[in-house]
Amino acid sequence: METAVKDKPFQSSDFHRTYARPEVRMPAKLHHPNVEQAGAHDQFSMERKHPVFFVDLPTVALSMTIGGLLPGQVTNQHRHTYETVIYVIEGEGYTQIEDRIVEWKAGDAIYIPIWAWHNHGNRSATVGARYIACENAPLLQNLGVALREERGRDL
Repeated sequence: METAVKDKPFQSSDFHRTYARPEVRMPAKLHHPNVEQAGAHDQFSMERKHPVFFVDLPTVALSMTIGGLLPGQVTNQHRHTYETVIYVIEGEGYTQIEDRIVEWKAGDAIYIPIWAWHNHGNRSATVGARYIACENAPLLQNLGVALREERGRDL
């Protein structure tokens, strides 16, 4: 089986000659202990107006964050070119996705489609909500096609 050489990479006409040969590329970092103890990501938390904790691992295709909504908090509407799956750890609230309202509580999962306007709200006036968000943003960032837009702001 043929492989590309550095000075002559495969081209589209060579597709029939390429074979997947996965190899392990072991990163130095495989563990991020005490994610929330490391602190919230300042810039992203400020933009989103709620605390966001990044899981700092060397992923190139997906990301995971822990987000929190303060009692009664509603986030800004935003959209992005990557998919999001949210798992609610605690609390109850809603996510508005385009013109649909999705009610959620601890144990529920929510899907945010690509480029859909959405925002999140905490229904409780006294108890916070927490969730884990998984996104394929790094994959699109590495391809140069990840976009994120806040409602009312230019791209």
